[in-house]
Amino acid sequence: MDINWVVLGWLIDMILNGFVWLVIAIIITPLMDVFDRWARTFLETSLEIVKKKNIKILSSTILLIIFGVLSQLGIIPKLIT
Repeated sequence: MDINWVVLGWLIDMILNGFVWLVIAIIITPLMDVFDRWARTFLETSLEIVKKKNIKILSSTILLIIFGVLSQLGIIPKLIT
């Protein structure tokens, strides 16, 4: 019986790749929740400070950075293409 080494290598690669992605998902998922809570509180406190002190230039810069990051991540579509 002849062994097809290409198919065997492909199967081994798929199994190992799936295992690696499973390990990555197990490690990253709890960290995403922590980062999400931290980022949310940071943005809420930053925007409250800007509202209280009526700082228009700082608020414009913060919103520009936030929208730029969201645009680069593809969460919102880019306005200028």
